[in-house]
Amino acid sequence: MKCRQCGTDIAEKALICYKCGTATTEARHAPVPIAERRRPPAFALLVSLIVLLLLGVYIGETGTTAAIRTSGWSVAAAAALGLAGRLLVGRRG
Repeated sequence: MKCRQCGTDIAEKALICYKCGTATTEARHAPVPIAERRRPPAFALLVSLIVLLLLGVYIGETGTTAAIRTSGWSVAAAAALGLAGRLLVGRRG
């Protein structure tokens, strides 16, 4: 049998041409389409960051031990940085 792409002699039971890689038969099934990655809505992200910021401030103010207060302020600072970063990225794009 000859390759339909390059004309090279190939075995009768060959699935592909060893020279050019062309399939000897048509595909039985269509390839699965690749779904686009969906990004979470910007509004949900902003609301989540604001809730984290408020929760961190609350824990930082009302915590019973220094470790809990420090953890609360750390969460608040991280949320504030994330919120600021998200707002800056939103303005650029």
